[in-house]
Amino acid sequence: MSDTIRNTIVRFALIFLFVLSGFVAVLVKIVHIQTVEKDTWETIAREHAGKDFVIAPNRGNILDAKGRLLAGSLPQYYVYMDTRVEALHQKHDSLYRLYADSIAEGLSLIVGDMSAKEYRQRMDRAFRGKTVQERDFRICPRRVNYMQRKAIGQLPLVKRGYYKSGFHYEQQHRRSKPYGSLGSRTIGGIYGEGGNGKSGLEKYYDEYLRGKEGLSIRQKVAGEWEKIPEIEAEDGCDIITTLDADLLDICETALRQRLARTSADWGCCILMEVKTGAVKAVCNLDRTADGDYEENINHAAIRVEPGSTFKTVSLTAVLDDGKASLDDTLRVYRNGWTYHDARHTDSHPKDTVYTVRSALAVSSNIAFAKLVTESYEKKAEKFVNKLGRMGLRDGFRVEIPGASAPRIDVPNDAVTLSKMAYGYSVELSPLQIAAFYNGIANGGHMVRPMLVRTVMKDGAPVKEYGTETISTLCRQSTLRDVQAALHDVVWDNDLGTASVLKWQGRTIYRKAQSDLVHIAGKTGTAQLFHHGRYHSDEHRMTFVGYFPEEAPEYTCLCMIEHPRNKGAYDAGFDCGTVVRRIAEQTMAYAGEYRWSKGRWIWTKTCND
Repeated sequence: MSDTIRNTIVRFALIFLFVLSGFVAVLVKIVHIQTVEKDTWETIAREHAGKDFVIAPNRGNILDAKGRLLAGSLPQYYVYMDTRVEALHQKHDSLYRLYADSIAEGLSLIVGDMSAKEYRQRMDRAFRGKTVQERDFRICPRRVNYMQRKAIGQLPLVKRGYYKSGFHYEQQHRRSKPYGSLGSRTIGGIYGEGGNGKSGLEKYYDEYLRGKEGLSIRQKVAGEWEKIPEIEAEDGCDIITTLDADLLDICETALRQRLARTSADWGCCILMEVKTGAVKAVCNLDRTADGDYEENINHAAIRVEPGSTFKTVSLTAVLDDGKASLDDTLRVYRNGWTYHDARHTDSHPKDTVYTVRSALAVSSNIAFAKLVTESYEKKAEKFVNKLGRMGLRDGFRVEIPGASAPRIDVPNDAVTLSKMAYGYSVELSPLQIAAFYNGIANGGHMVRPMLVRTVMKDGAPVKEYGTETISTLCRQSTLRDVQAALHDVVWDNDLGTASVLKWQGRTIYRKAQSDLVHIAGKTGTAQLFHHGRYHSDEHRMTFVGYFPEEAPEYTCLCMIEHPRNKGAYDAGFDCGTVVRRIAEQTMAYAGEYRWSKGRWIWTKTCND
């Protein structure tokens, strides 16, 4: 074998051994990594792996019937300044020193939470900072709105962008109610800034409003870590309510003024359309420690003893079952009437005889206790079943979480039946009371009070809600009699509890009476029950009526709890006045009057 061949073989052998040793070294290293160094490298891998980030969707808006924003997620921004930006440190920090004062003065003027000197001090501390947290800091402690952010972006140096100024922003959404407290408890609220609904429509329609979360992953792109969307977030739907911001304002103003005069514990007011059941306004005002009033509890959906407004329910049942007529008479007594072991009294006691019709006008407890017990004594279940067929026992769907169901139980004794006749030992929410009277105005057809008309997604309806008829209250002949009796409550100047105040035979004040719009309805006063007994000096006052009486368009209820600043109480004066003012302003808002043939004629205009 020649030397050349031998050298060649040696070289190949060396190369082979080198490659083999390298291969063996790789195998050894792999084994070592998978055994000895396994935990260390898995930790490093987790630290550098792309992380998933949730993309929060924009919560849907809640709008009134005319598309005006009642609750929406408005963008707000945290403003940051990254003092590590290289441009700020060039030429002995000349760029920073040149513009720092101008930026500080601009922020002070735009945001207004600190002086220019304080802003400059914050910037200087960050500029000298050692850690990332100190140097990339939130320059404005509180969030700014879009217009403020836009103004900040026009400040000297800031308008040159991040790489020159270090300014950058973090966008968040804050739930806002542009109309403030108007209908606040009905509209509801959410948990925190981006949480789920916790009350009102926000909670009831949370599934539609909150949308669906998206997903992004953190990846390195062109040397920078970026969040890359994998699943786009799906924004929530918009809710078109039946509420009207202008009518909300009318109702709250009238209620607030009366509550301030009576120093009552709370009050609520409901306004709804007769034919559709669309609720145009719901106001709830509670007295605060400083004597002011604010939205706190949704009293409109919480059941209470209705008092004398329930007499209309009793009258409807008795007339429709043929147990009596409007012209039947009932004797009442100055000293009350004892029935079994219970004594029934009237607020205006006298020895006299009322017709059934006038008994409703004057709101006689004795007369109605007699009327119902004579009609249903030992047949209490028949009376309660009649109320069930009228749709009063089962209640109806209310778009307010926590709304109370009615309580109308079959009484175990005759005394309870006699008290039920005038609104004790039964419980209805103001919404349920309003729905019944709305049925009287609507030709005997009780419809569900409706708060939301449409769920919208990208301008297209996802779900629509129409008028739902709950029940037919009574025969048409009964309906005409009940409507006639409710007319007298307001327009019988001698007996009607919501008609007029007189002094020495002269009218000095008109309660629910108005020349502009005729109202029919019923007052109600109930003693408050707590600590195991009824309190004769504490009352819940109510007036509920519909208007215009000739062709009803709206039903309105006002309830005031425990007026404190006077010895006298009068549901017709206090609550009737509120409803009258609401009726006059609502009719002026929703239509126009013209004088024709000696009287005012109202014509509806389209405001939708």
